[in-house]
Amino acid sequence: MDANHPARQRLVAELRTHALVIGEVTLTSGLVAQYYVDAKRATLLPAGFHALGELVAAQAKEWGATAVGGLTMGADPVACAALAGGFAGKAFFVRKEVKQHGLSRRIEGPLHDADDRVVVVEDVVSTGGSTVQAIEAFQEAGIPIVGIISVLDRLAGGGDRIAAAAPGVPYVPLATIDDVYPDRPDRG
Repeated sequence: MDANHPARQRLVAELRTHALVIGEVTLTSGLVAQYYVDAKRATLLPAGFHALGELVAAQAKEWGATAVGGLTMGADPVACAALAGGFAGKAFFVRKEVKQHGLSRRIEGPLHDADDRVVVVEDVVSTGGSTVQAIEAFQEAGIPIVGIISVLDRLAGGGDRIAAAAPGVPYVPLATIDDVYPDRPDRG
């Protein structure tokens, strides 16, 4: 992704302004961090949503995807933004567990078909655990993965875990913590 793309610059500015929280917080992984990026605070506002939609829709189109989706909550705004940004495909949401009532589905959304190719999306990647859960669900369903996109990568090893779960599949973080919080105390 071109670092100078206007939509990327808008997204980074929105993340810096609305999503960066300085202070101790426990991450999903159980690790304690001195800052947090709540990407939904930026991506669920018009400027962040539109920039995100433009970027994800363009990348999904470049990869020849017919669907976008990922683990619910983190992926929901990203997938919806892609649709709003002009992506002419489907959106899927992966539940953490199979629903025990209704249709008992793990992957929610339109029915998938044999020609579907999905881009796995996530808001923030730390250890990559949520993204890997989504990758595994799509692999189990037999839906080929053509790419993986995160709104922000904390550069905490998640990219390596994602690469191991989906060998050879491109992973593109739209921004990294270096873009959003370059002066953070733990920067190496």
